[in-house]
Amino acid sequence: MYPPDFATLTPDKPAVILTGGPDGTDRVQTYRELVEGSARLSRLLVHSGLRPGDCLAVLAENHLRYFELVWAGLNCGLYITPINSHLTAPEVAYLVNDSGAKALVTTRKLAGVAEGIVAETPGVLRRLMLDGSSEHHEDLDVATAGYDSGPREDEIRGSFMLYSSGTTGRPKGIRFPLPDTPASAGDVQLLNGTVRMYGLDADSVYLSPAPLYHAAPLRVSAVLHSIGGTVVVLPKFDAQEALSAIERYRVLAAQWVPTMFVRMLKLAPEIRNRYDLSSMRIALHAAAPCPVDVKRQMIEWWGPIVYEYYSGSENFGNTGISSEEWLAHPGSVGRAQGGGVLHICAEDGTELPVGETGTIYFESPGAGFSYHKDPGRTRAVSHPAHPGWRTLGDVGHVDEDGYLYLSDRRDFTIIAGGVNIYPREIEDVLVMHDEVADVAVFGVPHPELGEQVKAVVQPATMADAGDALAARLLDYCRDRLAPFKWPRSIDFVPELPRLDNGKLYKKALRDTYWATESSSV
Repeated sequence: MYPPDFATLTPDKPAVILTGGPDGTDRVQTYRELVEGSARLSRLLVHSGLRPGDCLAVLAENHLRYFELVWAGLNCGLYITPINSHLTAPEVAYLVNDSGAKALVTTRKLAGVAEGIVAETPGVLRRLMLDGSSEHHEDLDVATAGYDSGPREDEIRGSFMLYSSGTTGRPKGIRFPLPDTPASAGDVQLLNGTVRMYGLDADSVYLSPAPLYHAAPLRVSAVLHSIGGTVVVLPKFDAQEALSAIERYRVLAAQWVPTMFVRMLKLAPEIRNRYDLSSMRIALHAAAPCPVDVKRQMIEWWGPIVYEYYSGSENFGNTGISSEEWLAHPGSVGRAQGGGVLHICAEDGTELPVGETGTIYFESPGAGFSYHKDPGRTRAVSHPAHPGWRTLGDVGHVDEDGYLYLSDRRDFTIIAGGVNIYPREIEDVLVMHDEVADVAVFGVPHPELGEQVKAVVQPATMADAGDALAARLLDYCRDRLAPFKWPRSIDFVPELPRLDNGKLYKKALRDTYWATESSSV
């Protein structure tokens, strides 16, 4: 089934709830409204010349009508490219051009950026806007007013073309062959996997506290619409509002990133204990490594409902782990799922034995992805001797039971005096300090060792930044880390460049230090 079926069966049921409107009230889009709006837009896109395999770009904040745009494209065989609403005009223009988008839908809130790319994106045939219009963008409701609001007879399934977050380089478009199925079939892989694994159904309420332009929130929310469930969306993450929404809507499932866990755990006990979270059965988390102490505290608080997976938008392999498994294998991200096989390899491609750290490769069937217009990058993720083994660029090891443990991104490993140091381990220690809101650790140039450990800390209170806090943090590390892992210096910043999906944009931060410190080495 898919949304038009539920627009008939349960037309007035909430498909989307967006919390915290301008007047402080939550707003609702019913299944009837979702389907009628998406059907009109779908017809407009086809009439504008878009055909199966073309691309629709969506530049929007977490908006009540976001999924109306998504389902319009999915139901006429298009690729949907959601664009990060925090990007600058040049960054947006790059994604629009690289994806080959022939239509762009944006919002009044982002009109400035959308107008700023018009001259740079000549391939866009139709520019539309929610909540109004601008010089080069038509009011979507005015433009679609004359179109039929019923499903088209020739609907075929489209897909998402997502872009990597660009934490280690320019974003890469991740493209899969279009499914050869009618639109009503939905995302068969996700439906079979997610729905069966977690027991979701039409009565399920799913909370998305993250931006909808990210892969997991977008795709899982689409699955909920394919089974008639309700998606509750936060305009932006707020720790207390997330807990309130769980209680208010009796949320059954939600997906998180570790920084959200940290912020909820750092709420005052009286706030944390204020809300009834008993409806929650599934708390998924992924996107970034979770510190062991953080996850242990979340399981103690919420019970054994915390599930973790490790994967990527490339979708060529994944692991998964339940709370019970994790308590027996703390720090692991699980075992390979779906018939995949994990391989840990040295830099020369040699497979390493159990317990040794190296590059993580997935061997899995049916991985038909490619990086859009970049065959070189597509080949680069494959093992030199086994093309069917692919890597996301992460480093880790497996134990004797086949459980995977992540160390860090291969690109961020610090090599000091010939010794490999993994920043994640140091970050996991520092982030648990009461005076730390966030932290990034990386290597900077050193004349004798090659690199040394640098920590950049976002303090809980910026006024506390200074030598005294640095000394307290170094003492904290000395009690918990081997000497070669201690930061040799600590800097303080008001805010770290962390993406909304929980990933730290460490490359830009590190590059700044390499540019300044390399010249003094």
